Amino acid sequence: MTIVFFGDSICFGEKVNPHKTWIARLSAEFEKRFDNDLLVINASINGNTTRLALERMPSDVQKYNPQLLFIQFGMNDCNFWQTDQGLPRVSPKAFLANLNEITDRGLNFGAQHIFVQTNHPTLRTTPFEYANKSYEESNAHYNEIIRAFADMRTEVRLIDMAEAWSEQLQKGTMLSDLLLDDELHLSIQGHKLYLEETLPILFEVIADLQFTE
Repeated sequence: MTIVFFGDSICFGEKVNPHKTWIARLSAEFEKRFDNDLLVINASINGNTTRLALERMPSDVQKYNPQLLFIQFGMNDCNFWQTDQGLPRVSPKAFLANLNEITDRGLNFGAQHIFVQTNHPTLRTTPFEYANKSYEESNAHYNEIIRAFADMRTEVRLIDMAEAWSEQLQKGTMLSDLLLDDELHLSIQGHKLYLEETLPILFEVIADLQFTE
């Protein structure tokens, strides 16, 4: 059985030792629970948008024919670069289309379970000089697109990481403790929260899939 994590720096683990990232720790927990019956592939690349990800699906996802596919994108799609003169790196319409194509390709190559997650809040709340919104406003908008996408696709299970973080913040956790100094990427504590939110869900699905097979 194979699970592919297909995402950007949030799955890759920017500026964190590899063995401390949430996916590395997930893999270790899978090893304890399922022995060698589950292959974990982290096909995530820093800075990737869904547009860039689609170009590498044949080499990074399709060749593995994974039974489980975990999709995490949006934090680069929603970003604004000065050279784009006020346009996001990937438009909302294209972002939705790309999520659909990634899902269609995953299903075509054998995925029995597909997960998609929203992205956590950030501290980048200052409006861009070259766009009429802040990074965090754009991030929240793209999270709504992810939720709408999951509502439309019965084959996809949503993990609402943004909502989970919101609940944690309401309990008194400081957002700055969950992020690195760049106000966006995950700190060790942020990786721990991702692990805690995803592990029970994936354990349940993988155990059921293992039993049925």
